[in-house]
Amino acid sequence: MRLLGMVLAVTLGCVSPSAGSAQAQGDGPLRIEITEGVIEPLPFALPVFQAETADAPGLAAQISQVVSADLSGTGLFREIPATAFISTVSNFADPVQYADWKAINAQALITGAVAVQGNQLTVKFRLYDVFSGAEMGSGLQFTGTPDGWRRMAHKVADAVYSRITGEGGYFDSRVVFVSETGNKDARQKRLAIMDYDGANVQYLTDSSAIVLAPRFSPSGDRVLYTSYETGFPRIYVLDVGSVQRRVLESQDGTMSFAPRFAPDGQNIVFSLSQGGNTDIFAMNVAGGGATRLTSAPSIETAPSFSPDGSQIVFESDRSGSQQLYIMPASGGEARRISFGPGRYGTPVWSPRGDLIAFTKQNSGRFHIGVMRTDGAEERLLTASFLDEGPTWAPNGRVIMFTRESQGAGGRSSLYSVDISGRNLRPVRTPDGGSDPSWSPLQK
Repeated sequence: MRLLGMVLAVTLGCVSPSAGSAQAQGDGPLRIEITEGVIEPLPFALPVFQAETADAPGLAAQISQVVSADLSGTGLFREIPATAFISTVSNFADPVQYADWKAINAQALITGAVAVQGNQLTVKFRLYDVFSGAEMGSGLQFTGTPDGWRRMAHKVADAVYSRITGEGGYFDSRVVFVSETGNKDARQKRLAIMDYDGANVQYLTDSSAIVLAPRFSPSGDRVLYTSYETGFPRIYVLDVGSVQRRVLESQDGTMSFAPRFAPDGQNIVFSLSQGGNTDIFAMNVAGGGATRLTSAPSIETAPSFSPDGSQIVFESDRSGSQQLYIMPASGGEARRISFGPGRYGTPVWSPRGDLIAFTKQNSGRFHIGVMRTDGAEERLLTASFLDEGPTWAPNGRVIMFTRESQGAGGRSSLYSVDISGRNLRPVRTPDGGSDPSWSPLQK
């Protein structure tokens, strides 16, 4: 499938076009274009951040490694190895020797310094446009505790990414997911939370009951999920900080699942099965009665709000096969938006509001795809035995999803891909992983 062209202007001074590559002409402008999903990564140099206190060398090296990994992991940047450096940065305040960095074709230079005083960690950094010979904006400083060094590294990387691309960052974020262990026919599942890159995994529930479909609140402080601990699927809300939880509704003889927060964080939508029929309902997260939003002799599920809260996209088989529909957030007439071959499910609205991600099954293969909110410009980003359950990065430029391998020993894993279909990457977790939900940027 032909990938839609996308142009990313990177302002490191002025701008000069170069199709599918990063190019600098003398001290002139620079431009990166992503066309047909192909880009020449921007080369950057990142000398190990300087240690300004006796306790800082180890953290300085670790922070430098994480910043580099964040940027390189996007596929938009390429780190120049330190063995190629001509000059060193021995003092954070010293003038930059731009000619030495030009000579090794570095187009961006990142310098930093780290200090530890008692229980306070301070990280400073500067970003330079090598070819124009100027600093990009003013330097920034982050302060925290030594055990929060990874977050501070992600914040540095977010700031660099945003200044170069003009897009919002996504490194200082977390993902809640279902951690899976055991054989395929007897999986044990529990909720877990981690940094976006798979670090700092923490478990939120035990494996005594099957859990499914965790979903972050818009503020990132709560998680909705479905649990089978009573024998029927029930929706719970869990406070991430205290790990305290409560059931949201307990209608006997019904099954509730596929919950998701509204953008206001106060209301939710979910599916409820009664008498063999499944419809979408809404309710306040604090409790109270549920309002029915759909009423059809078909299965309506997997609702997801538009960023402004005015519409809901969902999947339904009302047309005879599994397809995607959009309706007003208050319910009412729905319009179908998926018309390609195969079946569509698990739609999720982009935080930018411009795209809807989905799972597609066609000709024995599963795909993660995106389309415009009117169904136009459908693009399939992946293809495998089983890809499903997309979730968006906070900036709407990267999608994480579940990929399951074939066979009796098949394993579920998390992967990410950018919206051009480039840069497909596994997300490392201690065990198997499924059902990811990406948080907003942390405060």
